[in-house]
Amino acid sequence: MSLLEETKLLLRRHRIFPKKRLGQHFTIESSIFQRLADYASLGKDDVILDVGAGLGFLARFLAEKCGKVLAVELDARLVKVLREQLKGLANVKIVEGDVLKIPLTPFNKVVSIPPYNISSALIQWLFKRNFECAVMVLQKEFANRLVAPIGSEDYGWLTVLTYYHFDAELLDDVPKWFFYPQPEIDSVIVRLKPRPMSPFRLRDQVFFEKLVRTLFTQRNKKVRNVVQQFTEKKCADQLPFRDRRVRELAPEDFGELANVLAK
Repeated sequence: MSLLEETKLLLRRHRIFPKKRLGQHFTIESSIFQRLADYASLGKDDVILDVGAGLGFLARFLAEKCGKVLAVELDARLVKVLREQLKGLANVKIVEGDVLKIPLTPFNKVVSIPPYNISSALIQWLFKRNFECAVMVLQKEFANRLVAPIGSEDYGWLTVLTYYHFDAELLDDVPKWFFYPQPEIDSVIVRLKPRPMSPFRLRDQVFFEKLVRTLFTQRNKKVRNVVQQFTEKKCADQLPFRDRRVRELAPEDFGELANVLAK
């Protein structure tokens, strides 16, 4: 039985209709599982976080490759399916709830095809977590924002903060027909590795992140005009990069600017 057939059978049996607002698109092409495992360099000592475990196909595959799988699922209907499908797999722990809010036991890698609607929140959640690498399938339009060139249309606060925290790579393309129901756009495999050392020094990381987010609300304005929210006009006229437009600043420039303003 193909994954598409199995998906339709399980959804029909449990009377589940995929919810668009939850970003539910079920993977029906099994070849992608091995690629995710390879990119994450899985071993028997690894504890894997699978966010949005869905019908359990990926978790079932990962259970054969690693020491333990934390299969997290928000939808109670799918949790019921997971318990049925993964029954007997001693190294899989099914966790019901919102991954962004519930306590989790430690994990060292993330291998996941998460719901598209939590992509941004999930990346920010990972900023604050200790792990070795994350290999995930994300929609291409969103993934492009993680590694966008300076000044490009996709370049924004998420690009800058991702650069500060992670070494990010876009790997294989994932066509939309790999999913049921099909999403509107294609996806891509993304690998994130936390940086062993920050790429630049910050006086106050919380202030830096707040500044970056605020500046990008007016990405086409000059720095001096936006930064007056943080300081007096006289001081703004003396700042580095004051006559550059926000979208033209490199991540390191935002760091320098934050350090001056945080004094």
